[in-house]
Amino acid sequence: RAPANPPGALRTVPERCGAAVPTMVEAATSGTGSGWTGAEKGATGLLPGREVAGPLGLIVFTLLLSPIMTYTNFAMEGSFVAFFTKLATEEGFAAVVASYFTPFNPVAWRYVLGYMAFELALMRLVPGKPFHATVTKTGHVPVYTANGVQCYVITIAALFAAVHYGVIDALEIYQLFGPIMSSVTLFALVFCLFLYFKGLYFPSTRDCGSNGNFIIDYFWGTELYPRVLGWDVKVFTNCRFGMMWWQCAMFVYAIAQYQLYGYVSSSMLVSAALQTVYIAKFFWWETGYFNSMDIQHDRAGYYICWGCLCYLPVVYTSQTYYMVQHPVQLSPAVALAVFVAGVASIYLNYDVDRQRQLFRASNGKMKIWGKDAEYIVAKYTTADGTQRTSLLLCSGYFRLASHFTYVFEILASFFWSIPTGIQHFMPMFYVVYLTILLVDRAFRDQARCQTKYGEYWTKYEQVTGGWKIIPGLL
Repeated sequence: RAPANPPGALRTVPERCGAAVPTMVEAATSGTGSGWTGAEKGATGLLPGREVAGPLGLIVFTLLLSPIMTYTNFAMEGSFVAFFTKLATEEGFAAVVASYFTPFNPVAWRYVLGYMAFELALMRLVPGKPFHATVTKTGHVPVYTANGVQCYVITIAALFAAVHYGVIDALEIYQLFGPIMSSVTLFALVFCLFLYFKGLYFPSTRDCGSNGNFIIDYFWGTELYPRVLGWDVKVFTNCRFGMMWWQCAMFVYAIAQYQLYGYVSSSMLVSAALQTVYIAKFFWWETGYFNSMDIQHDRAGYYICWGCLCYLPVVYTSQTYYMVQHPVQLSPAVALAVFVAGVASIYLNYDVDRQRQLFRASNGKMKIWGKDAEYIVAKYTTADGTQRTSLLLCSGYFRLASHFTYVFEILASFFWSIPTGIQHFMPMFYVVYLTILLVDRAFRDQARCQTKYGEYWTKYEQVTGGWKIIPGLL
């Protein structure tokens, strides 16, 4: 049952909207909050133009950015200046198109379809405990199989076995990455169109609907929790394809560098090791991700699904892809310092989320940093008219800023990117992109919480100071 605390009263338990920590009575019910539902026509964030021009512009921009980054990394020494200089010539333009806008390479499709089939099989066959995520605004309770760690370990073992026995060639994957991503892009565009019609005509749950505009619906999606033949779409695109590809890429690129030069550089080892720690942490915490904004709020459309299928494999691995042909030997002292700083950032990023998860498990009966946790009891009403209660965090990291974890996420990305050096902007592109993404997300989350909780969120911000990411600054 819900605690007998009056709504709006300052108490000792936490929440962060966007990964809400509600009372036990609603079985961790935060819902999807305000945002892209069938009845809503907009979203608020740092970036403007979200209605039509924004989504259309982002579709065009990202479709072009993915092959540009890949070609620049592989053929232009990571220099965007060199790429656009070559692109300006007729011969250079033809070479770029011929090399990277090639979605019909049979070898590329063999790798893509083989990887997809393997991960889909693991999702279905590997056992795991059932995990019940947060109740949605329509009363739906998503249920997942918590087998992320098992699938992660099996995938890594299978990857090394496949390389060892010659089933796959790491250097070939590196060299064919352009055609591979062209193939995935074609698949993802068609798949997102399928998801658009599925959400409108045969949705898996009642958390679906249209904004009345094809561009918006295609970009943001028409369904929150789609499933196809029993497979959860966002678990596949976000976790088993995107995040797992990220991990596999770390090992593939390190092996490709070894095949090229006969050794793996210390910069590659540090960067790949840090990213492996981060990704391993993700799969260890995967059930927590099922309660995150990506899953609870963002629908299965181009933004999430194409992003995880195509944008993540290119952008998130860009610094390691760059390192294959640019080995940098760091001194042992520098390599150790970067690695320790990176691991510390990853741990603190995890510790913020752990603080919230411990609250969920104890229903607030805990201490944070030696003191009883503080909270505000907030009422809100779901789409079906049911009044529910959540607890808004006012202690620990969340007393400092509602999204303080983003500080450590950005720092971690910096430490696994900096081993490449700063000769070109390419290796640091992910850090800049991630900073923009997370700042925008913090603004979106704040607007969603304000709409959802109203006066209670206003009081929460008064108690905590209202800082989103960096106390006293942002």
